[in-house]
Amino acid sequence: MADLKDYSLLFLIVLTSIFLLRTMLSRNGRTHRLPPSPLRLPIIGHLHLFGPIPHQTFHKLSTIYGPLIHIYIGSVPYVIASSAEIAKEFLKTNELSFSSRPQTAAVHYITYGSADFSFAPYGPYWKFMKKLCMSELLGGRTLEQLEHVRREEIHWFLHSLLVKSNKGEGLVDLHTELIRLANNVITRMAMNRRCSELDNDAEQIRELVEDIVELVGKFNLSDFIWFCKNLDLQGFRKRFEDAHAKYDRMIEKIIKEHEEARKSSKDEIGGDASGDHEVKDILHILLDISEDDDAEMRLSRKNIKAFILNIFIAGTDTSAITIEWALAELINNQPILEKAREEIDKVVGKNRLVEETDIPNLPYLQAIVKETLRLHPTAPLTMRESNKDCNIGGYHIPAKTRLFVNIWAIGRDPKHWENPLEFNPDRFIGIELSKLDMRGQHFQFIPFGSGRRGCPGTTLALQVVQTALATVIQCFDLKIGDGANMKVDMTEAAGATLTKAHPLICTLIARPELSPLMIN
Repeated sequence: MADLKDYSLLFLIVLTSIFLLRTMLSRNGRTHRLPPSPLRLPIIGHLHLFGPIPHQTFHKLSTIYGPLIHIYIGSVPYVIASSAEIAKEFLKTNELSFSSRPQTAAVHYITYGSADFSFAPYGPYWKFMKKLCMSELLGGRTLEQLEHVRREEIHWFLHSLLVKSNKGEGLVDLHTELIRLANNVITRMAMNRRCSELDNDAEQIRELVEDIVELVGKFNLSDFIWFCKNLDLQGFRKRFEDAHAKYDRMIEKIIKEHEEARKSSKDEIGGDASGDHEVKDILHILLDISEDDDAEMRLSRKNIKAFILNIFIAGTDTSAITIEWALAELINNQPILEKAREEIDKVVGKNRLVEETDIPNLPYLQAIVKETLRLHPTAPLTMRESNKDCNIGGYHIPAKTRLFVNIWAIGRDPKHWENPLEFNPDRFIGIELSKLDMRGQHFQFIPFGSGRRGCPGTTLALQVVQTALATVIQCFDLKIGDGANMKVDMTEAAGATLTKAHPLICTLIARPELSPLMIN
């Protein structure tokens, strides 16, 4: 009888506890209403809903639950913004609440942790580096001084394609050629080295950066499952540490070579070797700033190494991938390709190659790049983390919630784009859409992000992409297979960047009247 009473008392306590808990949750739900969310499973959260390509998964969920949803990746809370209106609330109205980026294990181990500009917390160091980027490192004066590097590398790229075309080598892997072009532009601008068999260090850095990009894009259980935080179940930690150590050795060697060259230059002229007459690479500028006693903040060696790595990661694959998607779309839409070539022939002629200074006079080419970035943004998701509670779209977003803005889905939203899946550069020629820029002011079109954390290398990326694309259009005919109604496969690959599942491989036919211009 006593046992029965004990069980009855226990049952009453449990029942009362459940009632009180439900009441508290109900009240909390009315006060702090979270965005809609699919069914969540213990431990893994919503991972059971994920496909191989996250931005596509998030887009599908948004069609069911709306433009703002709340999910858990493992035990980590996220919100997903899939419309221009919601993105604006996060990235503009509440920008200060979402001005930081979360650090994963890969970022911590590979990119020098808090020394890394891209993932540094929003604060004095980040503000200092952002100001340096806009005024010195990636500012107009530096880009103008290094314009000859971009021009020379594009000419080398065209010459390489011409050689392959003249040899009748058949199919050319444009993906590989474009990656090589982008890498050479970045390595020369960053540290005056060229990726080739003649510079083994630069070539090794190129290969290492490819490995790092792949590692950063891997799903690491330790980042998302709370009881796996201190475990290395997938063996990534050792790979992170090895990649970091390898990069550190190579970049340290290059920095020392720069320092020795700077010292020799100073000794030769008996003073400062940083005169305005000298064209400096980005590493040289960083070393100047690190030695400036009057600088607002002193850059450490780790800061310099992390920034150079950022330049490589952000500036190589991204530019090449955008050009590849653009060429694939043009091959599939020959009338658009012909219209672009007519514009180039009319503005530039056939007696010289397109230069960066021609781009403002080629509005249709600019429209092609815009349309490519609308449909195929290189970074389909941009990520932030909240530093305090806030309200978005009538919902409560707690502090430490991570944010994904689905740039890919926003660019395909039929609410803002007529026939959104159609590749149609003419949409950017009209009076209204021609005013849309790519720098984050118009939230239906934010391929480079928006606000304080928007991409600081937008100007450089557009210079490389637009000029390289224009020269290929100007100089070559491109065909797939036998050229008879053959289409490029536009399937997307899984990964942190929006790459094609199948590299663009095609036949190049040089335009005879322009071949002599590609020889020199």
